Order: sequence, then structure tokens, then C-alpha cells
Amino acid sequence: MKIKIKVLIADDHHVVRRGLLFFLKTQAEIEVIGEAKDGVEAVELAQRLKPDVVLMDLVMPNMDGIEATKKLKEVEPNMKVLILTSFADQDHVIPAIRAGAVGYQLKDVEPDQLVQAIYAVHRGESQLHPKVTSHVFSHLSAHEKKETSLLHTLTNRERDVLTEIANGRSNKEIAAVLVITEKTVKTHVSNIFSKLNVADRTQAALYAVKHGLV
Repeated sequence: MKIKIKVLIADDHHVVRRGLLFFLKTQAEIEVIGEAKDGVEAVELAQRLKPDVVLMDLVMPNMDGIEATKKLKEVEPNMKVLILTSFADQDHVIPAIRAGAVGYQLKDVEPDQLVQAIYAVHRGESQLHPKVTSHVFSHLSAHEKKETSLLHTLTNRERDVLTEIANGRSNKEIAAVLVITEKTVKTHVSNIFSKLNVADRTQAALYAVKHGLV
């Protein structure tokens, strides 16, 4: 029997929560274990229920999704947050990624694509809606000169690992592709994060795509 992915839905609109719950209940490998109507409740429920993935809206009362994501990552660093919002602009996307969101999807995403995004972030892969990509690249281009110099600080093997991260592969898969141990991959990943001054795999993947490693 396969283990289900436990999902917590955080959105201040009851209709949205009901719609997501109705659809996700049809997925054999996903179990919705809770609903939150604002960021405060999302943090409280996530700490208590321990979901694998939190579907997080951004604009909510009491505490917005960015602040809630930041607080969640402080207390539950391994919990995956997938932003699901209507906002694709840079002012929302960049802070959400910096706060620790693994993925960023818009509410116009096709249902099947949302399911695939949940599977992907559960595996630790980054997932960005195509409409937000240009905004992210625009932000990164403002620091292109500095970032390019940082890319040169990576060893050849670290560049290989970074490329595979951008291709959406897990540490185990990278180890198999590069014929090295998973422990060695973890060391390389840690060095990459440090050298490029990024916080997680999502930011590292964006960096790799921006600089043509994919």
C-alpha cells in the first residue's frame, strides 16, 4: 500500500478550499488532513498535523502566506510549501521563494498540473508556474554580474550537481547519474548553496537556468 502525501490547504476563501478539497479527494495518493483560513491557523495546524505539503495562499488576513511560510520553515524546515495564488508579479514571487517556498503555482493552473506540482515538491523538486518565470529572471538579471562571478566559484563537479538539481533530480537520482555516493551529493549541494548564497533547491535551480546550465 502506497503512503499518501498529506496536504494542508491554507486559503481565506471558503469556496477555494472546498474546491481544492473536492478535487484532491479524488487523488488516490493524496490526503487532505486539514484546512486553514489564514496564516496564523496555517502555522498552528501545520505544527500539529505535520503535513508533507502545505498549499499556501499569499493574501490572507491576520498573517499573509509569505510570513506564514517563513515561520513554518523556521520550526519545520523539512516541510514543503507550495504557493497557490493569483499573483504572478515579482513583488509576490521573489519574497515567497526567499521565505522558503519550494513551488509557486497560480490558481489558473490545470488540476492535473497542480497534482503533479504537489508530487514534485513532495520529492523536493522546485515547481514554478510558467507565468512567474519571467518575473523571477527579471529580478535575477539585476544581479547578473555579481551572480556570474559566483558561478565561477563552483568546482566542475558542483556545476554538474547544480545542473542536475535544475533538471529536477533528487540527491539519490543525482548520485546514480554522476556515479557518486548520495552522501557526496549532499556535501556538494551544501557547498553550492553556500557559494551561490541561495537558501534551497528552488533558488539553486533558478540560478542554473538563468546562467544556461540546463
